[in-house]
Amino acid sequence: MERLNPDKLPRHVAVIMDGNGRWAKKKGLTRIAGHQKGIDSVRNVVRTSRELGIRWLTLYAFSEENWRRPKHEVKALMNLLNRFLKAERKEMLDNGIRLNCIGQVEKLPPEVQKTLWQTIERTSQNNDMTLTLALSYGGRQEILGAVRNMLKDIEEGTLKEKQITEDRLSSYLYTADMPDPDLLIRTSGEYRISNFLLWQIAYTEIYITPTLWPDFHKERYLEALLDYQKRERRFGSTGEQIARHTKG
Repeated sequence: MERLNPDKLPRHVAVIMDGNGRWAKKKGLTRIAGHQKGIDSVRNVVRTSRELGIRWLTLYAFSEENWRRPKHEVKALMNLLNRFLKAERKEMLDNGIRLNCIGQVEKLPPEVQKTLWQTIERTSQNNDMTLTLALSYGGRQEILGAVRNMLKDIEEGTLKEKQITEDRLSSYLYTADMPDPDLLIRTSGEYRISNFLLWQIAYTEIYITPTLWPDFHKERYLEALLDYQKRERRFGSTGEQIARHTKG
């Protein structure tokens, strides 16, 4: 495998972790077994990101739409999340990883909220890497909430219509203190965004792999990063303009 260029790594990687259920079905296992196996891939990606020096990693762990799944599966997912947070807390503390979350966290079960906020508090002083879990998250819901809060501030006189810019709207999103993702990875071969970071990925590079999430180990992650390093990020400019700016 080619070597990664440490100077061209993405600052922020976001991942849509898809394929746990299909992985389990292929092996004649329950969907819950697929989710359990998927936790190994979470650990691999988190550890590899930390080793490489990637500062921001955001994982789509539970979408707003996932609440529609069978109750027993939702309950099992919440239990897995709770156990994961407790099990990984020491590793986060030992490796300078700060935990963050985005989404309608108030919808999570009380015991999960308690563990989540305890872990966020315990790791709040870490600054080597930020691991963000998107929980009960939906991109449309996030934007709608931002618009409602802006309207509220306009009504209260703390915001004027002429002050509304892209940057101002961004400041009302869950991700206000985060850089936009440079790279979005989706596993399982599906070509969908699935209501994830709709505003934030306007110029994000997208990498789709047919690998199911439980099989997305370190090697697959490195392949995605190598592919990213071969991209020319133009942000609406031409390649010639980027070349002239780089030389200048």
